[in-house]
Amino acid sequence: MSNSNNALLPSTFNRLAWSNLAAQSAEQVALAAAPIVAVLALGAGEGETGALQTALTLPFVLFAIPAGLLADRLSRRRLMASAEALRAVALLAILAAISFGVLTLWLLALLGFVAVCGTVVYSVAAPALVPSLVAPAALPAANARIELARTVAFAGGPALGGFLVGWIGAGPAFGCAAVLSVAAVVLLVGLFEPARQAAPRRHPLQEIREGAAFVFRHPLLRPVFATQFIFNTAWFLMLAVFVPYGVHRLGLSASGVGTVLAMYGVGMVVGAALATRVMRWLPFGSVIGLGPVTGFVSSVVMALTTLYPTPVLAALSFFLLGVGPIIWVISTTTLRQSVTPPRLLGRISAINIMSYGARPLGAGLGTVVGGIWGAEACLYLAAAVFAAQALVILLSQAVGLARQPEMVVE
Repeated sequence: MSNSNNALLPSTFNRLAWSNLAAQSAEQVALAAAPIVAVLALGAGEGETGALQTALTLPFVLFAIPAGLLADRLSRRRLMASAEALRAVALLAILAAISFGVLTLWLLALLGFVAVCGTVVYSVAAPALVPSLVAPAALPAANARIELARTVAFAGGPALGGFLVGWIGAGPAFGCAAVLSVAAVVLLVGLFEPARQAAPRRHPLQEIREGAAFVFRHPLLRPVFATQFIFNTAWFLMLAVFVPYGVHRLGLSASGVGTVLAMYGVGMVVGAALATRVMRWLPFGSVIGLGPVTGFVSSVVMALTTLYPTPVLAALSFFLLGVGPIIWVISTTTLRQSVTPPRLLGRISAINIMSYGARPLGAGLGTVVGGIWGAEACLYLAAAVFAAQALVILLSQAVGLARQPEMVVE
């Protein structure tokens, strides 16, 4: 990110950015440590680890919308600090259970569920808070900084969690995650949040309907949501079969599979670092279209491995899948923040997170198609679905935007 862009970001936002890095790192360390502890310390099998992973993903489906309602009613800073404190308490409880030798799989699942509830609230409220901290022209740089922190945590957190569990023990891994969560809380407590007009209190269902109607009737946000939902379906359809495909078809070892998958994180970091430059070079709508098109290209590259079974193509596919879509996240977050009234930002952010509900749909589709017709059929189907999501956004008004829309006021 250039110095000129950094100069636009005030110190108040920088506290949020550092808090986000600490919070995202805490999440990734804990998420990596939990299944390792379940298998190595608690003797969990495939079915039990599957149940654990379900517990760690359910809060995104169950509590994203309630979190959005709270983010539009309460101080977003205080809400995020409280949510992060909840996560820290849950992580410290896991550490205590390990120390006293009373940790069970179901206790780990319960406390992990509570910790992820904190993650959901933080993830919903943060994009809603950003527009009140920076000028409209600085939104792309601010969102790029937030996403760069997330991608760094995504790339480094699992490795750190695995290292701590493997070399030092389970306790230090969760202790490290708890310390990071506490650091995030401290940074949030010292953050100044401008006052905003109190929203009228209405029935929660009425407020949910208002947020949903805004998204699904908006000519720019509706195709963005549809594209993101289809993208998540295709992404997890491909991901569901890649590991056995990589081992049996591409001849990858366990470390080889890990190296290829790591290229996704590398691509995300590169994309987040380049995003503000790309958004200066290209029209705003072209940047929005770039991510879905790159996703389609990456799926075609992966499908080519059925003809030319080389790990190089698979690694390139994952790299492209990291670069393009992270620029999509930054540009579409900026779009949502620009066209959404401040009183709706929490609910709109929550509805965006609900698009992640397509991930288990994609994984389930991969299980069925892969089981009947094989992994190659899944890769071809994934390419077709990626083509559909690119087509949705390319036919929308969003790609015709010459510049970032003017900020909407109440």
